[in-house]
Amino acid sequence: MKSYIVRRLLLMIPMLVGASLLIFVVFAMTPGDFVDTNPKLTLERAQELRTLYGLDKPVLERYFIWLGNLLTGNLGYSMQYQEPVSDLLGKFIWNSFLIAVVSMILTWTIALVVGVFSAVKQYSWFDGLVTLGVFAAMSFPSFFLGLLMIKIFAVDFGWLPPGGITNTGSQTVGWARVWEMAHHMILPVTVLTLLSVGSLTRYFRTNMLEVIRRDFVRTARAKGLKERVVLFKHALRNALLPAITLLGFELPGLFAGAIITEKIFHWPGAGYIYFGALSVRDYPVLMGFTMFLALLTVLGNLLADLLYGVADPRIRLK
Repeated sequence: MKSYIVRRLLLMIPMLVGASLLIFVVFAMTPGDFVDTNPKLTLERAQELRTLYGLDKPVLERYFIWLGNLLTGNLGYSMQYQEPVSDLLGKFIWNSFLIAVVSMILTWTIALVVGVFSAVKQYSWFDGLVTLGVFAAMSFPSFFLGLLMIKIFAVDFGWLPPGGITNTGSQTVGWARVWEMAHHMILPVTVLTLLSVGSLTRYFRTNMLEVIRRDFVRTARAKGLKERVVLFKHALRNALLPAITLLGFELPGLFAGAIITEKIFHWPGAGYIYFGALSVRDYPVLMGFTMFLALLTVLGNLLADLLYGVADPRIRLK
């Protein structure tokens, strides 16, 4: 197991280098740069800024400079915010982690429970309602669902705050601040959960329908085991294996999907500053955040491979 993990970690190096090349080329080929977004600059001042930020160098030279800095943990310097990208992301990334992790836990818990019972009660009224709810949730775009939630729960009923992470001018500390942040998290977490739970529920339902018809499940029932043991100990464990593959893409997908959600709810996360950097072509921030998503994807795939061995003892990682 240890040698497998070490080899996988070493393989991450060329994968991340390849990802960095792809990310840099995509942004380098994008027309315009940070200097072009300010039409008030004179030609002399614009050229001075391009020289200052290294935008006048050849693309290949700029890539190797960026890659060299990246290997030392330097993600570059934000032209918009005038501070290192690593410091900028460090201030906001944990807010994104907060809603992403909570949303992922809720999504997988709801999808697992609902998907299992929907498969067990196939074609029942419960299964019909779940199918209707799943397709309804999947049909709404994130910006429409977010604005609809604000309209209903924040404007009409006034139950929840419309956005932000705390109240304006709040000075709360301790558990009062935790509760205040949790209160502000409800709407963005709900939107992210609704957008993700539908497809995952159908995935669990389909896997369970396939597994509960297999011979080992009928054998377990024939031995007189309780239905709860048959479903959750024998059937579910095998149904989880295909779903584990999705886990490698779940967290990066939530971060990427939260860009619009954070903007709608004014949640001060990495997605919020990414959206702002996109409008002014602040490429160091855009490349730094995209590289962070690539790292999460690689680590997620490694975690999925390790969980295969936990879920199925027959799998041996060598």
